[in-house]
Amino acid sequence: MMDKAAEQLLDQIWTLLMSIYEKEKARIDGLKGLGPLHPGIMDYMRVSIRRSGSRSVADQVGLDVHEPLFSDDAYDVEVGPESAALSGDTLLREFFPAWRARVEGIFQSEAYGAHFFGYRMQLVLEVQSETESLVHREYLRNEAKLEKLKQQLNRFIEVKVLKDLPVLPAENDDFFFARHLMNPDLAAQDPDVVEPLNQRLNAKMLAFPKRLEKWRYAFVSACKDWAEERFLDRYFERTGHYELERALLPDDQRPPIQPSEMTFFLYVTLQIGLKEPDTRKRYLDYAVQLGSEQAAAYLTKGSGQFAAGHTGSLMSGTCNDVLQTINIRIDAEEEAAYREALDYVSGLLREGFPRGYQLKLKSAAKHWLPIASLAKSNLHQFFANALQYEGLHPLIADYAELAMKEFAWYGDVESGVKSVMPGTYAVFGLGLVSETYFPLVRRYMEIVDSEHQSAQDKYAEAFVAQHGVTVASMPTLVAIVLGGSDMAKPVKGIAIDTPELADALREALADQPDHKRDVVLYRLFGSEKKGLAALKQAASLRS
Repeated sequence: MMDKAAEQLLDQIWTLLMSIYEKEKARIDGLKGLGPLHPGIMDYMRVSIRRSGSRSVADQVGLDVHEPLFSDDAYDVEVGPESAALSGDTLLREFFPAWRARVEGIFQSEAYGAHFFGYRMQLVLEVQSETESLVHREYLRNEAKLEKLKQQLNRFIEVKVLKDLPVLPAENDDFFFARHLMNPDLAAQDPDVVEPLNQRLNAKMLAFPKRLEKWRYAFVSACKDWAEERFLDRYFERTGHYELERALLPDDQRPPIQPSEMTFFLYVTLQIGLKEPDTRKRYLDYAVQLGSEQAAAYLTKGSGQFAAGHTGSLMSGTCNDVLQTINIRIDAEEEAAYREALDYVSGLLREGFPRGYQLKLKSAAKHWLPIASLAKSNLHQFFANALQYEGLHPLIADYAELAMKEFAWYGDVESGVKSVMPGTYAVFGLGLVSETYFPLVRRYMEIVDSEHQSAQDKYAEAFVAQHGVTVASMPTLVAIVLGGSDMAKPVKGIAIDTPELADALREALADQPDHKRDVVLYRLFGSEKKGLAALKQAASLRS
């Protein structure tokens, strides 16, 4: 017969749970857009008991129905002082099995609808006191729901992923599809299974850059969750502030690593590195600690696809495509040395080296472009140095054409306001030195991600300071201001005060929609009203 105090505690918790679930069901039933890949929302339940230390004072009992992250938002359970008599052993032997049985009854039923429960539920019991610390967890599984989700996933792959365009998955499906690919219950954790599906979606979305970026974000995020929770947590203890660091567990506390597990970990590590190079480096270091020779080779030599070293007559270089790094040492500050270096870097890009690389430069010269918004990085320094030699400008332009890629960023600075698209330093520099490269500047401004990059906002002022405002430069100036971010401010030093300049501006704006014309007038004059007035005044000066 169940202990009376344990039974009373169970009844009190159950009464609260039923009232919570009634509200949650109403909320979930009202949600729109829950697709077939959605596994169910309620998948966690925790009963936490904090001992008061006195048999005359009731314990603090909490009920969580969602897994807590940083804050404790558990529902309080009203209990009497008799719960203090329940030992951890009694709670495990009598309360937990009865609690599990009740939860199992509703979990396995269809009473709450298709999207309320997933196929898996985690139950946690925690008891904390001055003399006791107990954490016990078990998992429930609904095999029928799991099988149905597998069928829905296979159908999704067949109908939405493998079929040709114009068929595309809905954006709302990206999150769950990526996580299902990283779920061993649903998909083989094998690069040969997962990567073809990833590449298929990448290829289908290539013509839709923003859509492609959202898929890549979802996929990398799922890879990172798999790496942290399903792999690293088994071999490392979380340490440090917010448990962001890890320490290798002792040998007797680590399970043996299967080669296939390490292979998949390295695969997801490289995928994560496309967005988070620092995380990639950290994960590879963890893999080395676990004895991976492949991870050690990645760190020292890269994938092996590119020659690790290059020696020229006046420079030398090394590269690592896994870490996305290029190292260049300039032995003589002269045009020929930078020509060799440009040929080396451009050659790597032609062979498929990642365009969002980080450059480490050893050079005695330190030149910078006159644009305050640019980071003073080694990449910036390298191209500013090379731009000193007019004979190299065509080579720098060729490099820029190879490097420019929408929704990509150099790895020379931490992600943030200083991040720039590959080719930026080359394009900005060439646009300042000669009108020959105005078309290149315009192409750059057409593809720059103005939602996530703002370094180009200050380029207009540098451009005007170098070239002034002329009829020849007007189309490029308009392209530059249109390439600015939403936070870009009016450009200083603008004077459009002749009929010829007014005509050039009108011609440059002729094919632009109204909202873009408004942006240009704001950036050049401070407001649309001031812009129209200035153009009218300039036109009145026509002889």
